[in-house]
Amino acid sequence: MRSEVTTDRVMRYLCMDSPIGPLLLTSDGSSLTGVYMDGHHGGGSIGAGWVMDDSTPPLIAARQQLEAYFRGELTEFDLKLEPSGTDFQRRVWRELRAIGYGETLSYGELARRLGDPNASRAVGLANGRNPLSIVVPCHRVIGANGKLVGYGGGLGRKAILLDFEKAVRSLGPHDLMPAPDSLFAEPV
Repeated sequence: MRSEVTTDRVMRYLCMDSPIGPLLLTSDGSSLTGVYMDGHHGGGSIGAGWVMDDSTPPLIAARQQLEAYFRGELTEFDLKLEPSGTDFQRRVWRELRAIGYGETLSYGELARRLGDPNASRAVGLANGRNPLSIVVPCHRVIGANGKLVGYGGGLGRKAILLDFEKAVRSLGPHDLMPAPDSLFAEPV
């Protein structure tokens, strides 16, 4: 007789305040699986059966590192990540982590780095499905003309994050000031 073992992991989460509004952090118990902003396009809702847990190591580490990031003290995250996505999406997300703090890259250049200069549209779609905002810095990807385009947390937040990173690179660590409430009312 064959027995089947299932490993249904409970999704764990915690909510934290940040200068750009509330963040929802999710974990499968061993890795960080999501960082979502309030009103995040394509995600950010607590699912049925999820457990609020502020003692799960990946969530504790993510909260600590995000707090350090918002103080301008951390420029590269060191977290065990397990985003859910296709092989192509995961390749895009790995490449996003190679974009330097305070730097930007176009979708076309990101596609070239992945070996397919004609895949900028597919790269944009994968970028838009990134479940690990800030940690996997999809906010550092811009249009070919240098303009800010597309961001699940809204273009206002994208501009704030990019300006903050550039200021930290120039002036050194300092706190990101809380964003105005009007930022959270804009459509994503």
